[in-house]
Amino acid sequence: MSEHDNLQDADGNIDNLNNADQNKEVKEDVNSSTEIVNKPESTADDTLETNEVSPKEDNSEEESSKAKSLEKVNQKTNDESETRVESQKIDLEENFDSLSLEELVNKFESLLNIDNTQKTRNSVNKIKNSFNTAFARLISEQKDSFIAEGGNAIDFNFNSPYKKKFNDLSKTFRERQQSYQKNRIQQLNQNLEIRLEIVEEIKGLINVEGDINSSYNTFKGLQERWRNTGQIPSTQNNDIWNNYRHHVEIFYGFLHLNRDLRDLDYKHNLEQKQKIIQNTEELANETDLNRAFRELQALHKIWKEELGPVAKEFKDQLWEQFSSATKVINDKRQDYYAKLEEGFNENLIIKNDIINKIKAISEKTILIHKEWQVNIKEVESLRDSFFKTGKVPSKKNEITWTAFKNAVKIFNKNKNTYYKTLKKDQSENYRKKLELVEIAEQNKDSLDLEMTLVLMKDIQNRWKSIGHIPRKDSDKLWKRFRSACNLFFDRYHEQKNNGSDDEIKSFKEKSSLLETLNSFVPTEDKDANLDSLNQISSQWKKIGNVTRSKRFIDAKFYKTLDDFYSKIGLDKEALENLKYSLKLETISQDSRLFNNEVIFVRKKIDEIKSEINQLENNSQFFSNIDDDNPFLKEVNKKISKHKEVLKVWEFKYSKIKKLID
Repeated sequence: MSEHDNLQDADGNIDNLNNADQNKEVKEDVNSSTEIVNKPESTADDTLETNEVSPKEDNSEEESSKAKSLEKVNQKTNDESETRVESQKIDLEENFDSLSLEELVNKFESLLNIDNTQKTRNSVNKIKNSFNTAFARLISEQKDSFIAEGGNAIDFNFNSPYKKKFNDLSKTFRERQQSYQKNRIQQLNQNLEIRLEIVEEIKGLINVEGDINSSYNTFKGLQERWRNTGQIPSTQNNDIWNNYRHHVEIFYGFLHLNRDLRDLDYKHNLEQKQKIIQNTEELANETDLNRAFRELQALHKIWKEELGPVAKEFKDQLWEQFSSATKVINDKRQDYYAKLEEGFNENLIIKNDIINKIKAISEKTILIHKEWQVNIKEVESLRDSFFKTGKVPSKKNEITWTAFKNAVKIFNKNKNTYYKTLKKDQSENYRKKLELVEIAEQNKDSLDLEMTLVLMKDIQNRWKSIGHIPRKDSDKLWKRFRSACNLFFDRYHEQKNNGSDDEIKSFKEKSSLLETLNSFVPTEDKDANLDSLNQISSQWKKIGNVTRSKRFIDAKFYKTLDDFYSKIGLDKEALENLKYSLKLETISQDSRLFNNEVIFVRKKIDEIKSEINQLENNSQFFSNIDDDNPFLKEVNKKISKHKEVLKVWEFKYSKIKKLID
């Protein structure tokens, strides 16, 4: 059997493990779903050639040297793993969505104080996403406010000191990243050169005459250098690895290690692989699954690259144990991500519901500024809820984000269209209101109060019918308009309360005549008393009207006059007629009261006539009944009574007609 088979049989499936390691180099991300491939090692015979060579060094020293080397590599791997885990803690534990712009900038600046940009890379990316989201939201709010206040979208401009500082920090971080990548590429190329040199040196050990033990020690030193050499470009990884393994196999075939040295190497590898299996089984209890997975990757790397073959009777058993322990961790990790996926699906349902609500609002027909403001606040609330909701499945992320942006875009488009139209309408409304303000200011000092009163009331009604204008303009115009109107109405009411010169003169004359009436002393001559009272009443009628606030003097005069008529002994009918005449004289000063009286009298006349007609129609049913029938007599009695009452109301209406004529 070939020596190639011997080496592959001892180390398991080289290609699969190598690919897993390569994936690890490419994707050092906490959320990587790459798993160690659990495939059994080859069943090829691992018997070496029978020609054995014993090294000069003591076997125990050789084993001790291997153990120390492995311990050193393990410690290095653990330190690297701790560094990666610490880096991931920043990504997993920190949440920047709730921070303000200032807090995000300060956090960004503090992360730049850490020299290792790779350690802070994920946190910086999260800060960038949170800052850009928060700043975009702030820009949108400022723009909406600018437009709502009457600004034109094309004129909108907004600057933030936090944005400038954030851009400077981003530039610094980008330069560091570029420097890191440049150095990393240089380092990878240097490592590639070193590994190529190692392969060439191993090739040079073949067929060299001299001390076999010296060649073997040189070979082990080259293996140590190979293990300690860092990563190389991923595109060269497989070729270099296969080339290295090929020449190692050739060297083993050339070397023909003696069985004692081989058994010693087998024993060392067996002990170390058993330790790796034990460590892997312990990792199954690790609560931090990401840390456990990284440690598992490191253990697989040691198993694959740093440890050689074991005796054939242990090979399959060890690999099965290692694969089983690996499967436990992988299964737990798969369960963990399955649970995360369930939460992501719930978030997807919530975000789709938010998107549908925004779409529903966008489809509304909104024609009122106040209603737009309510819907704008509602959409802002939905946007905040969208951003606060957690992640969705990665395959749905782009679709969900696009749907959200489109829904918000449609709403903003409708909103902007409305406010552009509103701005045009507001400009026309502003012109109309300004025109009314100027009319009010021009007529506030007018002396023709009655004509101006009609004008002022008209422009006030027109003001109410004019639509909305921006508050900053509305307050100024309303203050001017109200001031001009108030000045006029204050003048108007003041003059109405005091009365015109003629009204003041009439009040003085009526006050004097009322005193004359109050001092009247009736005599025994009834006719003379009646004549005197009628003369006073005639004089009162000749005096002009008084202002509205002083019309109480008319009611007072007619009441006093009515009392005197009662005292001089007028009969009831004459007194009632006189009282009604005095009442008409009083209410004739107020057109509203007089019109109400006219309507009331007409209504009473119509009602009584209707009653009489109804009774007369009813009486026709008793044409064949004697006139002395009680029922018929009652109907006739009611008809006669209604006719008497009708005469009274018709008499009152005749007096009203005289005043009208």
